[in-house]
Amino acid sequence: MHDPFQHATLGVGVFYRDPWAALEWLERAFGFRRSMLVTDPSGRLVHSEMRFADAYIVVDHEWSDDVASPVSVGGRNTQLVYLKLSGGLDEHCEQARLAGAEIMQEPADQFYGERTYRARDPEGHVWTFAETVRHVPRDEAERLSNCRIDGWHRE
Repeated sequence: MHDPFQHATLGVGVFYRDPWAALEWLERAFGFRRSMLVTDPSGRLVHSEMRFADAYIVVDHEWSDDVASPVSVGGRNTQLVYLKLSGGLDEHCEQARLAGAEIMQEPADQFYGERTYRARDPEGHVWTFAETVRHVPRDEAERLSNCRIDGWHRE
């Protein structure tokens, strides 16, 4: 059946104490755009979605005891969000920095052919952004990492 929401195969939910502030910050810092807001009669956010290229995230409040912002659990994360850029990674990092992101890992080229940076948002979620900078064959990646790699990229 046709998906009228045009969701990607995988989306992720990210929980915040203050989801309204998170929506604004994610737009300003990382370039997400709001695609859906659902509010109750009192104006409380019930559900929201944001887009980043062909991916989407749900931004929500701490609506039950088993969902929490990292700020509510001592800064711990059980996941990080990974997003692929088509270019402009260094500029994206500077935009995030200017918006108040804690840059945990400065932009750097990785042995597997991507340039990445890692940032923490104001409530403690960890985000990794990457762009491909060169094609690395599996044998080279194995040599550089000193690891055996099964299931490498399509070559």
